[in-house]
Amino acid sequence: MTHYVILEGVIAFLLVAGGAFVFIGSLGLAHLRDFYMRLHGPTKATTLGIGCMLVASMLYFWVTEGKPDIQEMLITLFLFITAPVSAHLLAKTGLHLRLKHVEKTAGRPAELRHEEVGEKPVPHPDRGHG
Repeated sequence: MTHYVILEGVIAFLLVAGGAFVFIGSLGLAHLRDFYMRLHGPTKATTLGIGCMLVASMLYFWVTEGKPDIQEMLITLFLFITAPVSAHLLAKTGLHLRLKHVEKTAGRPAELRHEEVGEKPVPHPDRGHG
């Protein structure tokens, strides 16, 4: 009986932590000043919050039904893989389109080549320029 109390405490903690992370991520999305800053809310805090809630759900159903539910683990894994990739692609697209940014966010990362941040699309390197 004692292990049920401990597991209920862990599940409750994960749910509260997940809710807090989702709330903080939503605030960041609503209140940050430019596109690049707004990317951090949903990709960092909200992803972690949803992950905490999914793990809590998986633990709850494991305790009540006696077997782990693989669906929540697969959803969590898919979320943690796809959220950073989509955020990276959105950030690169924003840089390529020269979206307005606050000077605090430089918008000119050193890893980008000069031709990757331009006014027109970059020509394919194998096809030449004409």
